Amino acid sequence: MSTQKKIRLGMIGAGSIGSVHMQTFGKLPEEAEFIAVTDVYMPLAQIAATTYNIPKVYPTPEELFADEDVDAVIIGVPNKFHAPLAVQALKAGKHVLVEKPMGINAEAAKEIVRAQRKNGKVVMVGHQMRWGWQSRAIKRQVEAGELGKIYNAKTGWWRRKGIPGWGTWFTQKEVAGGGPLIDIGVHMLDLAFHLMGDPKPVSVFGSTYAEFGPKKRGIGTWGTPNWKGSYDVEDLATALIKMEDGSTLSLEVSWAVNMDSDNQPFIHLMGSEGGASLVGDGYKFLTEKFDQPVDIEGKRTDEAEDRVLLSQHFLECVREGKEPITSAMSGLKTNLVLDAIFESSRTGHEVQLDWSI
Repeated sequence: MSTQKKIRLGMIGAGSIGSVHMQTFGKLPEEAEFIAVTDVYMPLAQIAATTYNIPKVYPTPEELFADEDVDAVIIGVPNKFHAPLAVQALKAGKHVLVEKPMGINAEAAKEIVRAQRKNGKVVMVGHQMRWGWQSRAIKRQVEAGELGKIYNAKTGWWRRKGIPGWGTWFTQKEVAGGGPLIDIGVHMLDLAFHLMGDPKPVSVFGSTYAEFGPKKRGIGTWGTPNWKGSYDVEDLATALIKMEDGSTLSLEVSWAVNMDSDNQPFIHLMGSEGGASLVGDGYKFLTEKFDQPVDIEGKRTDEAEDRVLLSQHFLECVREGKEPITSAMSGLKTNLVLDAIFESSRTGHEVQLDWSI
């Protein structure tokens, strides 16, 4: 039996993503336990407490933060509240696992970075796609030098008819920060940067479009629509991102679009010695031997769950004081790019990224 100290967790937000975290950490009973939960809708917090055997239910996050027994908090609430809650948690001496995007915009993300640097606690962003078996396999080959220099990459996620929760906070810029860019684009950006070797983005040219949502078309099956609500976010975005080392990354994401789409995330890495393509649940390496193109299909070698690995990494970082691979700075990187895409679309010009904190 393990003798390591259990990390005592508090859950901020007992909705769908909160339930995912409570279920996942529940698979690690020797490493962590939830001891507190809160939600703006108290009955939901009470249900979570009963379902996951959580002893304390607080009416506000502030009261949960004041609980000295809580070591770390998981933040699973609408995007607008990520930064304010993360900063409060850090000031209260708690480690933080926050859902993506880290902030609703780059300035909010910088607030978290400043608070993390001042308080010295762990901040990790919940990008589970880095932990997928395909992602881990490709990353190993990249680090081994099998692809050579990665000079260009293409990533995206096309949903043909997938606008979630029309009229809810998902489709309101003030609360969500954006549409598919914030919802799924942030995942693809984070994973692409990770697989490329974490280059530093310096400039962005992009465009966003809203051709479906305002007409109440392209509605998906996730979430319950609120037809009395509003839609003021994009439903398609495209961008070209240039890095400090000269490499480039193109991004294309949509919630709704008239094209032949199989609704699978993709990343194509183009290296001087080889390439790699991740599409949906599979991947392959591409190279050349004896003047002939060679494709090597990837095979799964373990059954580890991406979210379990993410949760274990967070707990390890809390115990050992390590910086997570999806650190606060990685969250700021994606927020800077997202802001730049929106600004470039608005002005029609390339945008230089401001890394000052």
